[in-house]
Amino acid sequence: MGAYVLRRLLLVIPTLLGVMLVNFTLTQFVPGGPIEQILADLEGEGDVFGAISGGGDAGIEDTDAGGSEKYLGSRGLPEEYIQQLEREFGLDKPPVERFLNMMWNYMRLDFGESYFEGRPVFDMVMEKLPVSLSLGLWSTMLVYFISIPLGVRKAMHDGSRFDVWTSGLIIVAYAIPGFLFAILLLILFAGGSYYQIFPLQGLTSKPEVFDALSPVGKVLDYFWHITLPTIALSISGFATLTLLTKNSFLDEINKQYVTTAKAKGLSERKVLYGHVFRNAMLIVVAGFPAMIVGIFFTGSLIIEFLFGLDGLGKMGFEAAVKRDYAVVFGTLFAFSLLSLIVGILSDLMYVFIDPRIDFEARG
Repeated sequence: MGAYVLRRLLLVIPTLLGVMLVNFTLTQFVPGGPIEQILADLEGEGDVFGAISGGGDAGIEDTDAGGSEKYLGSRGLPEEYIQQLEREFGLDKPPVERFLNMMWNYMRLDFGESYFEGRPVFDMVMEKLPVSLSLGLWSTMLVYFISIPLGVRKAMHDGSRFDVWTSGLIIVAYAIPGFLFAILLLILFAGGSYYQIFPLQGLTSKPEVFDALSPVGKVLDYFWHITLPTIALSISGFATLTLLTKNSFLDEINKQYVTTAKAKGLSERKVLYGHVFRNAMLIVVAGFPAMIVGIFFTGSLIIEFLFGLDGLGKMGFEAAVKRDYAVVFGTLFAFSLLSLIVGILSDLMYVFIDPRIDFEARG
């Protein structure tokens, strides 16, 4: 197993290089860049999209996000100022040199500084991480703690009225977009048109209120705030995992070894949890990396906006709009590295659940 893990770890390096290279190359063809964003702010156009689409005197002769911008002199800014900005952002170097320098810094976990915030990207990620970590952690736990027991029960009562009704409910839940369900929760329970049970936004109460609470009160305040966004983020995850668990258990229940175990007089509970559970859970474990990465980094953007949570999803979106490439590429590298490591941990969980699995023999 050690040799297999070592091979997987070595594959992380070319995989990361490929991901970063593709995204870095794409940005060379995207209109606009961090300097255009600064000029747009100075011109009062708000963002780079307005600067590009404004036309006329506010336009750009030749735009290359890689750093070869040639600006029209009608913006009223001296060329020396623009060249200074290019040097500060590192856009005065050729794209190949910039990419190699960026990857060398990332390999040393140096993600640079934000173009617009003037702060280290690592510090910004650490500041926003608790919000996304809270959403991802509790959403994943909620989905797994409900879906797995529900899937097992549905498998044990396959075709019953309980199975039919629960299947209908989870399919309806899967069909509801998370952001739409979040709006519904806000209207119903966060001071919309009905009840004021949960707060409208934030991960905790205001600092002056939160700091005055007791330790238990702070915990309750935290869960009071995180309840609605967690439910909204989890709603679409129940269907896939529940049906996956049910079908996996059904497949195992119908195998010969289960019939043999029952014929020996073992109780249904002992057969289920002593023999079936370990084999049936393999396919459920296989989907864990994709689910956790999806919830952490792709599913939380709209939820963070709706509930006023300042997390990684919101930060990444704002960085992309501003063309803050230091933040965009720094977070992309960190998230890609984390997802690859989670994939390796998933393989280790395979072996933990079923020691008969031997990845080295397969290789």
